[in-house]
Amino acid sequence: MTSTAAATRQTITPTGSPALCPTSENAVVKPGKTTASQVLPDSYAWFSIVLARTEAATLTAFTGGGRPTAQYLTKEQGHRHFLHDTRTGTVQLRDAKHAIHGIDFVGTDHIYRLNGTRVEAFSGLERSLYEHLHYGRVNEYRREVHDLRGQWPDRSTSGQWSAVSIRADGTVLAIRLVQE
Repeated sequence: MTSTAAATRQTITPTGSPALCPTSENAVVKPGKTTASQVLPDSYAWFSIVLARTEAATLTAFTGGGRPTAQYLTKEQGHRHFLHDTRTGTVQLRDAKHAIHGIDFVGTDHIYRLNGTRVEAFSGLERSLYEHLHYGRVNEYRREVHDLRGQWPDRSTSGQWSAVSIRADGTVLAIRLVQE
């Protein structure tokens, strides 16, 4: 196989999303110009691990970051930025727990002003799913979240919360007004 045939290029599908495709013999891709790569079948297992760890880092960062996130990141991905479980002015991360639609979530909350009105936003993950990721059990997280698919409530409000979004990955974003 020639180096040209082994190269790949990024194309745009009719829907506007990028797609990977093999470069044809007559389309030369210059070194350093390729923005995408083809994952070959013998690398599928490795790539699925990369994707799972990236998802785990994203989910734990959504709940507040810290060491649970750092364990999934490489140096190039910013591992060192998540090595500490506290930030200036806070006691700990993942310091908020809320039951929403009867489901226990763990995460973090932020209070801010929106057009002069105080608003609280809670971002979290269902408790048992979070525990899997906290302790590095990505496969258990993936297995359990798969088993829970289709069981998450689709209501957009809940008791104390003005707006609630629960996603299929077990995350929640809940927002409410804070009384002065």
